[in-house]
Amino acid sequence: MIIKQLSVFLENKAGRMLEVTELLSQAGINLAALSLADTAEYGILRLVLSDPDKAYALLKDHGFSVRITEVICICTDNKPGELAKALRHLGDAGVSIEYMYAFSRGSQSFIILKADEPLVAIKALGGTGVQLMDAQAVYAMMSSCSD
Repeated sequence: MIIKQLSVFLENKAGRMLEVTELLSQAGINLAALSLADTAEYGILRLVLSDPDKAYALLKDHGFSVRITEVICICTDNKPGELAKALRHLGDAGVSIEYMYAFSRGSQSFIILKADEPLVAIKALGGTGVQLMDAQAVYAMMSSCSD
């Protein structure tokens, strides 16, 4: 259930995100999810991709500062309180969340999160009714978007 996420460090200047997305497009690598956070001098682009290893090598070869990070993805009902329930299980297990990003599709919400101990997080969520998704399921779900 561990998902490889790429973190790409980008200078805050016009066209840098375009460069990344064009390189990925030309290589046939599709995006399943992304998040962009910025500071005064640079941004951190976080990506869940169809082929993270190929994307890593490609971006490195083109001079980008990139690393692979382990994240998990949970799926909850898209209704009030569901995220809080999942976070309660993680909190009770002593798991710290470093960051997360999410999106909803119909009756479901998908939360990608970086936990300080991803394997402990996975264990803490087991048997709780919180659905864990692997990378292929996240990618397949986004690829089948027809709404």
